[in-house]
Amino acid sequence: EGVLLQRARHVVSENKRTVETSDALERGDWEMVGRFMNESHSSMKNDYEVSCDEIDLLVELAQNFDGVYGSRLTGGGFGGCTVTLVEKECAGRLMHYLIREYEKKTGKKCTCFETSPGDGAKAISV
Repeated sequence: EGVLLQRARHVVSENKRTVETSDALERGDWEMVGRFMNESHSSMKNDYEVSCDEIDLLVELAQNFDGVYGSRLTGGGFGGCTVTLVEKECAGRLMHYLIREYEKKTGKKCTCFETSPGDGAKAISV
């Protein structure tokens, strides 16, 4: 199994997940959205090879926390950020947990913050 096959598998499976995630979001199926997020991270880590130990740790910590539906690398890869879908009432506890456990395991500090989805990009009149 060559690298090109790995990369192609990631691209094809990520495209499929993107469509399926859109459908799951419209249905409000958070469990399915979380599953697709977790699958996406695994694919980016193993097939596309753009994750790193620190990001994998944050994702693993989040994925095993009660109230979390899914977690994955986000941004350009090769380190940076994760995005986690979590029940609103669990978000504060999750952030404290991630900050504490990440520093305990790496000796480094991480920053966590809560966001809400927006309408996305659109044309505006100025």
